[in-house]
Order: sequence, then C-alpha cells, then structure tokens
Amino acid sequence: MFDTVLRLCNAAVGDLQTWLFVSCVQPMLWHLHLMGLDDLAYDNLIWVIAGALQVMLIYAVLRPLEWLLPLEHWENRRGIGVDVIYTLINRLGLVPLLLFLTLQPLFDQSLAWLRLHGWVNLNLDALWPGMRLHPLLGFLVYLVVLDFAGYWYHRLQHQVGWWWELHAVHHSQRKLSLWADDRNHLLDDALQAAFFATLALFIGLPPGQFVALSLVGGALQSLQHANIRFDFGRLGERLLVGPRFHRLHHAVGFGHELGHGNRARLYGCNFGVLLPWWDQLFGSADFDTPLQPTGVRAQLPAPAGRGEDLGRGFWAQQWLGLRRMTEALLRRRAPAMPD
Repeated sequence: MFDTVLRLCNAAVGDLQTWLFVSCVQPMLWHLHLMGLDDLAYDNLIWVIAGALQVMLIYAVLRPLEWLLPLEHWENRRGIGVDVIYTLINRLGLVPLLLFLTLQPLFDQSLAWLRLHGWVNLNLDALWPGMRLHPLLGFLVYLVVLDFAGYWYHRLQHQVGWWWELHAVHHSQRKLSLWADDRNHLLDDALQAAFFATLALFIGLPPGQFVALSLVGGALQSLQHANIRFDFGRLGERLLVGPRFHRLHHAVGFGHELGHGNRARLYGCNFGVLLPWWDQLFGSADFDTPLQPTGVRAQLPAPAGRGEDLGRGFWAQQWLGLRRMTEALLRRRAPAMPD
C-alpha cells in the first residue's frame, strides 16, 4: 500500500516537474545562457513543488486551528511576518536538496578513495535487505537514525557558545506560530543542511526518501511550533514530540538557558526533533513544568534580562546573529587577563 501510494505520488510530481521545467525553467535558462545548470535545475524542481504543496497544506490545516484554539492570545500578529519569509526561503529555497545534490560528486570521490584504502560507507539497505522490500520499514528506520543524529546536533547547538548565538535567532521569537520552525540564521541552516545531507549520503538514503523525510519532518515541526491549545496526551507526548513538549524547549529560563539538575538541563531540555525518546534516554526530558513565556532571556527588560535587541527584521536578525557569533568566538580566543 505504502509503495503504491509512493509510486503514484512520484508519478504525479514527476509530470508536474517536467511540465514546469519545459514551460518555465528551461526557457529562462536559455535566455540567461545558463543551460549548463539544466540538470541541477530540473532535479531541484522536485523540492520546490513538494515544498509549495507542503506550505499550502500546513497553512490550510494549522492556521484555522490557531484561530479556533489559540494557546496564547496576542493583541496583534506583528513580528510573525518575518517568519513567513524564513519559511518560504527554507521550504522553497532548495538549501537542503541543493547541498544533497552538490555534495554527491564530492562524496562519491571520497568513497572511491576510502574503498581503495579498505573503508566503505555504512549503507543501511545493505545491512538490512528487508528495508528494500518494505519501503515503509526503510522510511521508519531512516527516520529514527536521522532523528537520533538530530537530537545530538540540536543539543550541541545549545552547548557550543558561538553556535548558540546563531541558534538564538530561532529562539528569539516570542510569538510561536506555525511559521516559527524555519526562523533560523542562514549560516545555521547551511551547516545543518550540509550535516544531514552528508549523513544521508553516508547511510545510503535514496533521494526520494530524503525528500519524503524532509517533508514529513517539516510538517511535524510546524505543528510543534503552532499556537494551538493541543497536546498528544500523557502517552502520546512520550512517543512523538508535540506542541507542549517543544514549547517548553522555547521557554525562557527553562528550555534553553541556565537551569538546574543534570548537565543536559544546564543548557535546556526537550531537544528531540520528532521523537522524545532520546530526551528520556539521556535525561533531558521535561514533561511536567507548566508552560512558560517563550523567547531568550537577554531580550527581557532589566533586571530579568538585558533588554537586548536580537533583531526585528530579517536582515537585522541575520546581521546581529553573525555579530554575536563573531564576538563569542573572539571571547573564546582572547587570552585570560591576569588577576
């Protein structure tokens, strides 16, 4: 059943991809004398089509829910518009798939060199042939593997000082909505896309599965950030990251800043991307703290914070994030002053 649905969807998207390429993209490349990019442009159209359909579906489902069942009531939605820009850049901007495709030649050359020296990549399909016979099983295995890597990647974003200054762009939104998931510094996005594209190539993840996993993950993360009075229940929240679990990750003073308890909690809690299993396994889960205001402590007025402006518009957020990252790196390299 899953295999049949996947084939039908691939066929429909393939037809649309060909029509758009022949009707729109190819003539544009011809006029711009960029026909050398035709193969890459054709491949990337898959991401554009899938991303556009995903954004429309997410908006159609989640926006009415935010209106009917809001968790927070705001006087206005000012400041959310910039998150729409981030979403369109990320979901239609081709960054993950572009890196996946451009890294492929370099990765193939590296694999050839490694094989000459007796090393091979970890191809999960080869280790477990049943994944090829059952596409849904393969999809779930790849999801768990990538989510495990995503947990540690996310946790490091909070524990490495200069990296947190980039990631703080994501946490600086104090009005979480369905658009907030993609509010990231572009450099942070590029690092993440390169990491997961490389990992996907290393474990032998097929491009079609890569796109499918990205779309499913993106949809679920939009739900996690939505301003909806909704949770998966006591059992469901321990199986899949829901809005309440993830909102605590964004909570000022609880989710991502100096707290108490184990070392993981010193840098926050609830780092899981799709599965809360890793938080439960490694002691960073919090299911009990009441919901708190979201944002970054530095944004709060004194004495609770420093009243710091982390940027109100897209370019201001990008520039200030880059400046804070540079300052953090310089502080780390500066010699210690004598007492």
